[in-house]
Amino acid sequence: MPISAIGAVEKLTAQLDNNNIVQYQLPLAAIDNNNEQQSIALNPLIGKKLTLLFQGKIACKHCGKSTKKSYSQGFCYPCMTKLAQCDMCIMKPETCHHHLGTCREPQWGEQHCMVDHYVYLSNTSALKVGITRHTQIPTRWIDQGATQALPIFKVSTRLQSGLVETALAEFISDKTNWRAMLKGSNEIIDLKAQANILIPKIAQRLADITLKFGDDAVQLLNEEVVEIAYPVSQYLTKISSFNFDKTPTVSGILLGIKGQYLIFEQGVINMRKFSSYQIRVEY
Repeated sequence: MPISAIGAVEKLTAQLDNNNIVQYQLPLAAIDNNNEQQSIALNPLIGKKLTLLFQGKIACKHCGKSTKKSYSQGFCYPCMTKLAQCDMCIMKPETCHHHLGTCREPQWGEQHCMVDHYVYLSNTSALKVGITRHTQIPTRWIDQGATQALPIFKVSTRLQSGLVETALAEFISDKTNWRAMLKGSNEIIDLKAQANILIPKIAQRLADITLKFGDDAVQLLNEEVVEIAYPVSQYLTKISSFNFDKTPTVSGILLGIKGQYLIFEQGVINMRKFSSYQIRVEY
């Protein structure tokens, strides 16, 4: 008899083990008083049949109200329009407006945006630049499917991290090519050498940021490259994605997990995209 669990999808949680291999779990939030939050260890399921059945219901992960469509990965439309974590500045940190007094939730901004951030280089399918809060290392890199990552700057706020990131993005990508990321292991990149090439190119922009925010606004780091390995038994040569709205049942042999994607024989599914979807899991 297969084991089954039911609940609302939350983004995959992950940790690096002692061998720098990612250990994944699928959290399922409780959907009523009759069940509890659960967490399914996914690595032991690789090579086995896994079935995900969408139950036809989506409940906002903030207010709990039923919604026909999920916005910003798990919210209803009203919450999406009023919560700071759903504002456009989350996607574009250089547009952070907390200092202007116009943040949707100033206290949330104090806790999440007015704190130390890191600017990093990573290898997802190619060289890219990104930012993350100090509490989200290495989680952010794992979520993006990076096989290597190197923090290069520490800054005091989200806004400052965005300004540094946009400066670097004039020379390298700030986006992950998710299809390429899911096709296999990347060629190794010498991230330290790349940092040594890129940093002088943004010297004037860094000077401008320092002049505006203070001498300690941007700190150059000397960190080691973090190597990350993913539990994937076989990569796909052609990537097609499953969508619960179109295909309520996703089932097959689980080949692996990378980023926020479950990799099946016939395609992949981005679990974070379907946050708050109520599903039954059978394995």
